[in-house]
Amino acid sequence: MSITRISTGGEFEAKVGYCRAVVAGGFVHVAGTVGQGDDVVSQCKSALEVIGGALEKAGASFSDVVRVTYMLPDRHEFEPCFPILREVFGDNPPAATMIECNLIDPKFRIEIEVTALAPQA
Repeated sequence: MSITRISTGGEFEAKVGYCRAVVAGGFVHVAGTVGQGDDVVSQCKSALEVIGGALEKAGASFSDVVRVTYMLPDRHEFEPCFPILREVFGDNPPAATMIECNLIDPKFRIEIEVTALAPQA
């Protein structure tokens, strides 16, 4: 089985020792991703852009996502993200989980992790 590692050059990738995504076993596993911005909505959009880029490098897209996990320090901030998520996943909604937890830095309001089907060779 081959393994392909995808890096986006984020500062924590080198610091912590991980990559943005790994393609293995028929799946694309995208690491938990935080976004930039002053509020949960802008951070959600930003995180999804990074995730979309990683999926694209793996030859996949949001329509291939089968599982998504949302992590937020305040569950009450999740609802403003609903329209963005509905737009991104559209007619291909994945199985989803939302977890209320602390993130690596209090400035981050949402972290998103996805698993997608990898393209068949």
